[in-house]
Amino acid sequence: MSDTPKSSSEKHIETIMQHLEPGTDRYEVLDKAKRFKSSWVELGEKLLDVSKRARFREWGYGSFEEYCVQEIRIKRGTAEKLTMAYRFMEKEEPQLLQQREELRPLPDYRSIDLLRQAKEEKGFSEEEYGDLRKRVVEDEKSHPTVLKKFKEVSALREEPNPLVPLKAAVSAAKRLESALRACEVAPAAFVQQVGEMLDHLEQELNARDLESEAEAGTVREI
Repeated sequence: MSDTPKSSSEKHIETIMQHLEPGTDRYEVLDKAKRFKSSWVELGEKLLDVSKRARFREWGYGSFEEYCVQEIRIKRGTAEKLTMAYRFMEKEEPQLLQQREELRPLPDYRSIDLLRQAKEEKGFSEEEYGDLRKRVVEDEKSHPTVLKKFKEVSALREEPNPLVPLKAAVSAAKRLESALRACEVAPAAFVQQVGEMLDHLEQELNARDLESEAEAGTVREI
């Protein structure tokens, strides 16, 4: 018997399990949740089924999120990553699911979700994706190591937003103007100059915002 103290979440889950019939769907999901760290694949599979079939409604919950937070004691974001990671493995890495009883440990679900993002959302090249996959599946790199590589490649693919520095300048100018107006010894000329600079920056920002909206509207019409 383990000497490791049980967490409040484990105690909560076990309390609910005591009032359920072993082998039922609800009992099985709780059992997987209790062994989450070593069986995320099974939990992801179960949660996907609960979400698809809206089983949580039968168990007295108004939403999947409410069920996850109150009964399974995991956040919505974690539940989404688990289900999406399982679905991705089912589609892209079925051999891992077939061999999961032999693998110790399986790749971290968070790293699998990064693979999913790289393939489905971030547009990694085949070479970039293959390198990331090797780190996750073959080299069994830790999640922080995989995340670092993922961010490095993603950063190269993200186009800088020209509005970011302009918005930062507007915010800084507003703070400076406010501080100067509250300062009794600030020369009136300085306050006026900052006010004029702020007006100019805001006009430029509004103009660029309108350009962006016009371009987006053109795209929608196409």
